[in-house]
Amino acid sequence: MSNAPTPFPTLIDDAPERRHWPVPPFAWRHRPAPGNDQPQPCRIEGPVGTPIDGEMLGFDPAAHILTFRSSATGPIVELPFSRFRRLTLTVPLQPVVPIAGVPIERVPAAAQEREYRLQSHATAPVLTGRTAGRVETADGLYLFTPVEEEASLQRVFVPRWVYTRCEFGPSAEEVAARMWIASPAELLAAIERQQRMPILPLGQSLLKLGLLTQLQLDRALARQSRDKPLGESLVADGIISRADLQTALAHKMGYPLVDLSRFPIDPKAVAKLPPRIAIGFRMMPLMLKGDRLIVAVDKPARVIKLGTVHAIAGITVVPVLASRMQILLAQERLSHDIWSSHVAERIGFFATTV
Repeated sequence: MSNAPTPFPTLIDDAPERRHWPVPPFAWRHRPAPGNDQPQPCRIEGPVGTPIDGEMLGFDPAAHILTFRSSATGPIVELPFSRFRRLTLTVPLQPVVPIAGVPIERVPAAAQEREYRLQSHATAPVLTGRTAGRVETADGLYLFTPVEEEASLQRVFVPRWVYTRCEFGPSAEEVAARMWIASPAELLAAIERQQRMPILPLGQSLLKLGLLTQLQLDRALARQSRDKPLGESLVADGIISRADLQTALAHKMGYPLVDLSRFPIDPKAVAKLPPRIAIGFRMMPLMLKGDRLIVAVDKPARVIKLGTVHAIAGITVVPVLASRMQILLAQERLSHDIWSSHVAERIGFFATTV
């Protein structure tokens, strides 16, 4: 696994509040968690990895003490953090109760979930697992593992003494992004191939876009019914959004996918569109090639609006795909650079753009 840093939700704090476990460091609404002084089923692993199931009766990170008993009739013991290497709360956090007809809110596994490896020295056993985020404090590392088909979240704590090195692998989205187009030459070649590209299965497009993990796709295919298409099933289950599905449908039809974090955006192309139009239509001008202006959009519905852009720019507009977040970030960067003189058209004035 690479030691290079990757984008990952991290919170650094002096110490969590005594009565509360840290909340997951990403957007996922869940029901309130019990306080640290309330009994909760748990599993601890001893210094050499021996697991013991029991009940956490108290958790005090300030004192580095876990209050624990192995059974309802067993003795209550106070364990220093130095006596265990991992604590798992075995009853996971649950999502908020959904509105009738709306799927439950799932943990964003494709964007966030990744493997972790924690090691102290060459001969010590390596701790591994999967997590969708981390909160690191002076006392240790709080990890959050998606379970129950990403419908809930299991909380894990690793004391500081256990590790000196943390390694986190890439998410499914990051793996996919490595294959996205990052140079003008690649993009022009992909546009030329677009009409000849075979139509991909929808599942493969979702994987290439980083909108699904392989496990999520395998589960969906295993339970797919003849009377409901794969994409509609994934939307109904809350695994992808309707906008994600539309983007995947465009990609499967051959639209090239661009990584805006690496693609060199041509200022001359940006100058072809007023920021009001680019931001309002959520389009990112990328490059000029002859009489063509190549722009990135996040879903095919925006292509319908390109007729208006064509009239404004006086040039043929060619759409390609990019992720919604990358487009917004690229526009934010340009609002402080090329578009900085258009004060009234700064990105903040379009916060409600859909």
